[in-house]
Amino acid sequence: MTSLLTEPIRGILDRLHTAALHDDDLDIAPLPPDASAAQRADALASAYLPVSAEGGRLLYSLVRSARPKTIVEFGTSYATSTLYLAAAVLDNGTGRVVTTELSSAKVAAARANLAEAGVSHLVDVLAGDALQTLGTVGDPIDLVLLDGWKDLYLPVLRLLEPRLTPGALVIGDDSSFASVQPYLDYVRDPANGYLSTSFPVEDGMEISCRIGN
Repeated sequence: MTSLLTEPIRGILDRLHTAALHDDDLDIAPLPPDASAAQRADALASAYLPVSAEGGRLLYSLVRSARPKTIVEFGTSYATSTLYLAAAVLDNGTGRVVTTELSSAKVAAARANLAEAGVSHLVDVLAGDALQTLGTVGDPIDLVLLDGWKDLYLPVLRLLEPRLTPGALVIGDDSSFASVQPYLDYVRDPANGYLSTSFPVEDGMEISCRIGN
């Protein structure tokens, strides 16, 4: 039996997805075009911004199949996607998740949700700027989920790239967003060492396999 269908993980995911339905109702003041990542994180501290339930099940299935030892996630938020990854690690009986979040409020909420789900021992939540925190991940990386600020997908990938194992999976969520295009151009160019496929889940997922340097 998958832990996605049993308590407490099922109930927590249902609660998070339900709460996220109100993201569109939030009264968020417009940010200037040059707003920093920290300013954006603070402005959206109350927004869940989760992966879709269908996308989460896809992530779970990919982790169950690939059995990665080290998973890196960019963009924890309230830990919805992190829970799908951690549930797969739990059911595999091996691996760990390293995730990062800039908003201190979301870091606290994510850690609480992971503890409630009983998977906090499988997840390291790094607080701070991903371009700094993810530089501390020393282990070879077998799977990456990019689900934070879209304009940072490519810089984060380039930061992690030297530690990607052959055959590593890199998943870019919300691939239909215009701000993801520079990242898509990069992973879709075979010269950069990826074989990439667009998957029609919610706002799109780009699934790329590391095939060379």
